[in-house]
Order: sequence, then C-alpha cells, then structure tokens
Amino acid sequence: MKITSIPQIYRNVRRWTEIISVLSKYGLADWVSGFKLEFVKDALKARDGEAIARHTREARIRLALTELGPTFIKLGQLLSTRPDVVGVQLADELAKLQSNVPADPPEKVRGLIAEELGQPVEELFVRFDDEPIASASIGQVHAARLPSGEEVVVKIQHLGIESTVREDLDVLGGLAQLAEMIPEFAPYRPVATVAEMARTLRRELDFGREERNLQQFDVQLADNPFVRIPKPITELCTARVLTMERIDGTKLENTKQLIAAGIDLAEVARRGAELYLDMIFTHGFYHADPHPGNIVLLPGNVIGLLDFGMVGRLDERLREDIEEMLLAIVNQDVTILTSLIKRVGTIPPGLDEGALAIDIADFVGHYATQSLDQFDLGGALTDMTQLIHRHRISLPPPVGLLIKTLVTLEGTTKMLSPKFSLMEVMRPFQRKMLLRRLSPARQLRKVRRVYFELEQLAEIVPKRLGEILEQIQAGKFDVHLDHRGLGPSVNRLVLAMMASSLFLGSSLLLSQQVPPLIFPDNMYFGVEKLSILGLGGCSISILVGLRLLRAIGKSGHLDRRE
Repeated sequence: MKITSIPQIYRNVRRWTEIISVLSKYGLADWVSGFKLEFVKDALKARDGEAIARHTREARIRLALTELGPTFIKLGQLLSTRPDVVGVQLADELAKLQSNVPADPPEKVRGLIAEELGQPVEELFVRFDDEPIASASIGQVHAARLPSGEEVVVKIQHLGIESTVREDLDVLGGLAQLAEMIPEFAPYRPVATVAEMARTLRRELDFGREERNLQQFDVQLADNPFVRIPKPITELCTARVLTMERIDGTKLENTKQLIAAGIDLAEVARRGAELYLDMIFTHGFYHADPHPGNIVLLPGNVIGLLDFGMVGRLDERLREDIEEMLLAIVNQDVTILTSLIKRVGTIPPGLDEGALAIDIADFVGHYATQSLDQFDLGGALTDMTQLIHRHRISLPPPVGLLIKTLVTLEGTTKMLSPKFSLMEVMRPFQRKMLLRRLSPARQLRKVRRVYFELEQLAEIVPKRLGEILEQIQAGKFDVHLDHRGLGPSVNRLVLAMMASSLFLGSSLLLSQQVPPLIFPDNMYFGVEKLSILGLGGCSISILVGLRLLRAIGKSGHLDRRE
C-alpha cells in the first residue's frame, strides 16, 4: 500500500473497522463451512438471522456486500456486468443484489428540491407525492404533476450519498491495493477493476448524465414509432434532481396481465429484440439493462424504456471487432475468432495459446451444429465468457457490458415467448453488417483512420530517433533490463550468506566458550561450558538453512537442469 493512502485510512478509520469486521465474519464463515459439525455452521449469522456458512461462496459474497451498504451493493451490481473478471457464477449471484434503501424523510426531500431548483416544491408542482415510488442505492423516485397538468416523475439523490460513496471508494481503493499484493487476487487486477467501478459509480451520481442520455436516445429513436423514451423536463433537472415525463404502461414482467389483454407476446419479443439490436449494431449506443421491470408496454404495442442510468457505448472499431467475432462463430472460423479474442482482450503473461485455440475450437464445434431457430445465444455467450475467464483474459468494460445485455435481452424475450430465437432476428443484421463493412463510406473512414495513424507515426518516429541519437552521442543512453526471476534468487542468496555468517560467528563463540555459559562447572553428556549466544546463533542459522532448502525444493529449482 502506498504511503499517501495512510491519511485516507486514518480519516476513514470507523468505516475501515466496519468493513473489516463484516469481511472477517464472512471470511470466517467460508472457513467454517468446511466443517461437518452442523451446530458450528449455525454459529455465524447474517443480519436477517440466516446461517452464513450454509450458503455457497458466491452467496456469501452477495450477503457481505448487502450488509456493507448502498455503495458496495452498487459496486456488486456493476461487477455483475463483468463475468469475464469475476466469473459467470459470481456474476449471476451478484445480479440478484437488491438495493432497497430506506427513503429520506419528506421534509428533507422537499428541502433538497428547493435548494437545487431554487423554488419550493409547492410552486414547482401542483402535486408532489411524499411517498416514493421506489428507493434505490443512489436515489428515490416520486410521482408529481406540473402546473401544465403533465404527469412526471422526480428522481432525487439521497442526502449524504456523495460523501458516503467517496468514503467507501477510499476504503475500497486501499483494499484493492492490499489485494494486489496477494498472488491469488493479482490476476483479477483489483486496483484497475475498482478504479473502473469507481468511475462508473461517480458518473451515476451525476443525474445530468442520465438527462443527456435521455435526450440522445430521443433523437436517435425519433423515427421509430414503436418505442417511447421519457422526455426530461430540462428546466427542472440538476446534477442531483432529475424530472422526466411519466410513462404509464404494463411492465413486461406482468405476463399474465399482458396475455389477458390479448397482446401478441411473440410480436412484442421480436419488436423489442430488433430495437435493441438496432441500438447496438447501428448506433453503438444502447439501453444496457433490458430487465423486464425496466420495459413497459403501451397501447398499440409501443415499447417504453425506463431507467437510463446504465447505458452502453461502442466505438466504431470495437463494434467492427464484435461484428467479426459474431461472423466468425457463424462461419466456424476458429483462427479468426482466436486472433480477435486476443486482440480485443488483455492477454495475461504466459498465455497458453495452444490450449486457448483448442478450447475455442470445441466451443465453435459445439454451437455450430445448432440451427438458427434453436440457437442458444445466452448459453453461447456464457460459455465464451467462462472460456475467456478460465484463460485469465480480461475484456474491455464495454464488451463485458454488451455480453451481459445480450444475455439479459435473450432471457427477457424467452420469458415472453419460449420459442423465440434472438439469433434468427440477428440474421438480417448479419447481412447489414457485411454490407456495411463493404460499403465505400466505411472503407473511406478506415482509410482516413489508417492515414491519420500513419501520419502521427511519421511525425513521432524521426523525433524519437533524433532523441535516441542525441543520448548516444552524449553518452547518456541507458538500457534497462528487468529480470523477473532474479528478485527471489537474490533474496535467497542474501539470506543464505547471512545464515552462513551467523553459523560461523556462533561456532567461534562456542569454541571460545564466550559467556554466558551453560554447564559452567559440571559436564553433562560430555559437554561443558557451552556458550548460550553461540548455541542460539547456530540454532537460528540451521533453522534458516532448512527454511531455504524447503523454499528451493517447493519452487522446483533445486536440481532441475535448464
């Protein structure tokens, strides 16, 4: 841990104590779960009285995050979009996290609105419901009516949530630095992962971003008559208050109500899938949480989307790579798919490329035999994520979020129509992908991009070469070599030299009978006048020597020939 983080630890000592206490409890439960004694497993309990040790490891992590509060719940929900980092099982468990935070008192809510918008609630709205519709980790939502008669919803940030999040993120940063030092956690890149989650969480704290998302989607989908986006009331929006049009409809999770109303669920599933695929592969900007509770159905089978706090963005290059990956799966091209995964992801040191190619070949062979109308896209994406996680390859955050979105989307469409195939809907998009890739406009953009990169390279290379030549001429050119296996070897060598020196010095103390002595007047077992310092030094040096032999033997480098 860095020295600069010590003041943060001191400042947040109370929260550090709470977090370490909770993590210790759940970590102890993980250890206790291995016992066969039933009464031992019931010793540690969660807040709701459940025996922690009787849950799976993934469930214990979810319970720990729930007990740690809103910030950790939100971070767990964000980690659920990164199965390539935490694994599919843990990601699925974290997706169950629910943040039912107690609502703030009405007087505090009204005070915050007046502070942010500059007028009391009574002047801004003809009706404002003090009882919230929902209360989540970041804010709570209230129904209201404008003087114009328009029904709206007002999303208000919880009081003190910014300072709470800031404090928790400081603590998380410290925990990530500690975890980075533990070999078992290092492959998960805890510091980088926590930094990424922190950036996302800070963005969610700014309701102005959600307002801009709503405006962008409104423009992007303006020509689609079968989708409805709530319009923000700009003059009643700030970084902590978001006022938007209220969309009343039947949520997709109420399937019985939709069936009773005579709605064609298969048509709704197809229309919704086309909407999302268009947002992803045409615009590269999409609603990233197609959960049934976030989608409502309006008269005329119009789809209304809610909650735009989590959105996904794909730049053109990344969208091209994803399109190529999908086409490689369909065309059973193992070589291209392997190279694309290595190009898109972050490759760990010592990657076994042969094993990766074999696993990808098995994956493609398994799913290539499935017909499009029965293709399990969610299963394919889940299996690919497990494959990538197994080889310690880390995908960019936008790709992880896209995979999670597609899996959720297929689950939602299957809930509406069990025989629905998302891959069949994707077939026309595959044709569009090919046509778009071959279009002159796209080729021209690629040529311009390559030309721009070459132009930058042509400007940088002569300058860098000139700097290198100047350093050589001045005798300041240094070559730094990093031998990754040298550190432990040097440490062992130094420790061996110290043990040898201690043994020799202690032997001299024994031979010279340097006091204090054991058996100074009598002889026992043929030994008399034994130096205590010499005996202690010899014993320590022998123990150190045995420890070194054990370490060398465990590393496998005792007698191996290179």
